Order: sequence, then structure tokens, then C-alpha cells
Amino acid sequence: MRYALNPQQKTLFDSAETMFSPMTIKFLRGDWPGLFRTQMLHLMPAHELGEHFDPRLGCPTKELYAMAGAIFLKEFFDLTIEEAVQRYLTDAAWQYALNVNPMTASLSHATVERYLKLFADDDLATEVFHRVTSALIEALELDVSRQRLDSTHIFSDMAIFGRTKLMGVTIKRFLTQLKRHERALYEELPGELRSRYARSESKLFGDFTGTRGVLRQGVAEDLLFLVSRFCETESVTGRTSYQAMARVLEEQCDVEEEQVTLKKKPGGKVMQNPSDADAAYDGHKGPGYQAQIAETCSEKNEVQLITGAKTEPADRSDQEGLDPMLEELESHERLPEVLYADSGYGRDENVTKAAERGVDVQSPVCGGSKSKPHDLSVDDFVIDESTETVECCPRGCRPESSEHDGERGVTRTVMSGSDCSGCEFRRECPVRKVRGQFVLEHTAKDRRLAARRGEQATDAFREHYAIRSGGESVNSGLKRRMGLAGLRVRGSPRVRLAVMLRCAGWNLLRALSAYKKRGIRDFVGSSAGLLSQISNSGPGECPAAILSALWIKITPPFPPLPLPSAA
Repeated sequence: MRYALNPQQKTLFDSAETMFSPMTIKFLRGDWPGLFRTQMLHLMPAHELGEHFDPRLGCPTKELYAMAGAIFLKEFFDLTIEEAVQRYLTDAAWQYALNVNPMTASLSHATVERYLKLFADDDLATEVFHRVTSALIEALELDVSRQRLDSTHIFSDMAIFGRTKLMGVTIKRFLTQLKRHERALYEELPGELRSRYARSESKLFGDFTGTRGVLRQGVAEDLLFLVSRFCETESVTGRTSYQAMARVLEEQCDVEEEQVTLKKKPGGKVMQNPSDADAAYDGHKGPGYQAQIAETCSEKNEVQLITGAKTEPADRSDQEGLDPMLEELESHERLPEVLYADSGYGRDENVTKAAERGVDVQSPVCGGSKSKPHDLSVDDFVIDESTETVECCPRGCRPESSEHDGERGVTRTVMSGSDCSGCEFRRECPVRKVRGQFVLEHTAKDRRLAARRGEQATDAFREHYAIRSGGESVNSGLKRRMGLAGLRVRGSPRVRLAVMLRCAGWNLLRALSAYKKRGIRDFVGSSAGLLSQISNSGPGECPAAILSALWIKITPPFPPLPLPSAA
């Protein structure tokens, strides 16, 4: 049966006041427990968790707001399940933040595992991140018109294998499962093959004395033999261990006329470990995942918050990450007017699509230019953007003809020979002599890229763009303080859960810093204290911000769940 207590429902007597000393209460109210209890606990997805339980039948669940909050705090503090259970049962800060009565607190390892699975299956961590972020942006009255975007690499909890070890481990795990569930089929395999993979994963091929190339070829042949041997056995092909083996064979090897050879470059989108089939490989940073992180960077803001986060395999290019991030920001009404990003995001297609959404992407042009720094470019010509035809050259000379081919997207401009032959800019000009004619060919993309290269060569652009580098500190902080560098989980759903909750936790820390800068030391203060803070606010201070510090202005997006019946 669903059981949830509305955190916004005030009680006549607060159990915390009878359990903790006045000094402890004062500390808890003025730090993260008070902020979490007043502004975030009611945003936890208790309603979504409650959908997995019968509304009336059965024993009551754990209090759903507290359980969802416990999952949040587990990732916020980068804890194991055992450590999270211990904090829930013994830590006064946790009990106060989660509105848990210390006299009745109870929690088990299995319960936390169950709710973690529900969080991962329903992607509730993403919902928590967006609720918390929207609430804090409104409460702090942040300016989201200027943001910056960057990616950071994430290692999941998996061993890093070379190609030979990967194939060998995949075979061993398949044989282990085959022996356990299909003993007769296992016994039919050659004894030499079975004994070769009988050792533990850490000792595989430890007694092999040949070269690495010979070993790798032998393992590839074993892989092909096993995949071919059981390809028509339905009781085997449905197992994940066989499917992993078949995938590794396809990604790492070429098979021709029953002969197997290793691929020279299998690429980045290949399995890295059978334990984490979703992870991929980045040539610079290694195996794992990456997270796209968008953050505010307006000078008007006291602190900057993460506005968007997305996880993806490590092989994905940043070029593919810009449009999905803008779509996510737009769906939550956080679309910026100006977005700063590095050259990895700055291809012309991305900038054009962003402009259609009303976003000005400030990014260096992706890829270099063949021209010299002082050469003229297409941007120096006067071009009608509606027709893409040239009106005149940098010197002011009009062309003999300028025609745009709509099918090819190319404009062909022919300049007068008398104008170009004696021009003082002849060497720097992009016009080329072709079969006796002075010709310039360009596309709309060439014109846009030339304009961007000209803009980024100015001191004003460099000064304006310098704010992008601040995004590196966020990535560093997430890894050092929030434990994002190496997660304790593997698999895309669990990695996404960890990333989204830790980004929400980072926003909690930044909001706490902002409130302390404003001099707010009690997030649950009495009405008298509230009136005092409002009356003492100086010129330019917004009373709404003080009110939001004591009680969030956003109501829960769902009604309170029913309490257990008296029966």
C-alpha cells in the first residue's frame, strides 16, 4: 500500500525538536538539511514511485518522499548502499532532511536496491534533476539567457580489457553459463578448448608462451568456432552471454569463407566489457561514457547552476550533442539566447539549427582554413543573402555575372578580366583564373564560415568568448566533489541515474552558497524571523528571494498520496 506524507503539511509538533538539541536544530536548519527539507523534499517523485504499489492493499511502503530523498542523498554523497543505509538510520542530518522520525527509522539493503531499480527503470533521476533545477532557478531568480556547454568523460565500474582479453573473457563467461545450464552441450566441446578457458579471468592465457599475434588469432578462432557451433541452438542463442560473444565476433573480426581475421581498426562503438554492453570507446579518453553539461554563465547571477545534463556513450562526437541539448533546454523553458561552446560543437549545421531556435552559438569554427591570416575571403565580398549572388568585390568592382545553382547550392561568379588583372589584391583574393575567366565559386555555408572566421579573429570575440572556459571548473567539481570521475555502477540506465542526481546535488550546493551570501542562516525560520528578514532587506534586495529561501514557491506537480487508513 502506498504511504506518503506531504512534506509541506506542517505538524503541530516537530519530532526533530524533541530528539535533537537546540544547537543541533539551529545547525541543521542553516545548512543543506534545512534547504533540502524545505525546498527539495516535496519535489521528490513519490507519486511516480507510488504507481508501482497498490493504493490500498498490502503493507504500507516506506514513506515515499523520504525513500526518494534517500536515493538522491546516496548519489549526492557518493555512497555505497551500505553507507546510505547507515546514514539513514544513524545520521541526524539525513533524518532531519528526509523528515524521518529517528524513533521509528528502519531501512534495509534490499529496500534501497529495489527503489534504485525503480528509479533506473523509470528514469526518475532525470525528472528529479529538472524539478530541482527549475525550482532553484525560480527561487534564486537566475538569468538563463547566457549559458555554456561542454562534455566530460565518465568511467563506469568495469575492468578495461584489451582485444584479446575481451574475446577471452566473453568466451569464458559463455562457457560458464553453458556448463551450468546445458551440461550435455558443454561436455561435447573439445577438452582442450574447455581447459583453455577454465582458469579465472585474471589468469587467462597466463601459461601461453607464443607471441601476442598468435594468441589473439587463436582466441578469435575459438570465438568463431563457438558462435558457429551453437548458432542454431535456440536454448543457447537466447542467452546474453552468447549474444555478447556474437557481438564481439562481429565488431572485432572479419570472417570470410570460414576464416577469421582481426580488424585493424574496429572503431569506437564496440563492446568494451561484457559487464557493460552500453559503454563505448573514445580514442583520446578511453572506454566509458560522457556527459553533456550545460550551465548558466550570466554575470548577473550570484552563482551558476547546471541547466541541462545528458549521458551518452564515449564514442559520440560533441557535434551530435548540441541539438539534443537545446531540445531538452527548450522543453524545460531554459533555452539560452547565447550559448558558448568549444570548436567541437561549432560546425555550420549546428550553428544554423540553433539560430532557428533563436540561440546564438558562440563557438570557433570547427576545422582550419587553408587561407592565410591576411587573405581575403568570401565574407569580404558584398553578397545578397536572399539570392546568394555577388553584388561587388572588396574593391567595389561589379561582376560580369553571378548565378546561383539551387540544386547544387553553388553560386558561380565571373569577374571582369580588366578589373582583376591589375587589382592590387590579386594575390590575396579568392577569385581564381579558370580557362581565361576570373571565377569565384561559393556556397551559403562558405559565406557563413568565412563570416564566423572573420569574427573570431577579433579581440572583441576573444574577450567575449573567454567566459566559456569557466565550464571546466564545473566538470572538475563534479568529478572531485561529487565522485563523477569513476562511478560505482555500470550500464546506461544506472550511469544516467548517477549523473543526473549528482548534477542536481551540485545545484543544491550552489544554491546553499547563494543563500549564505544573502545572509540567510535559517531555512525553516518562524514567521517573526521571516518578517524580520524582509523588513531588514536593503535596497535592491528582492523579498521574493528571501521568501523562496524559507519555503519554495513551486507547488508539487502532483497531489499528496493517501495516508494509510486507520484500519
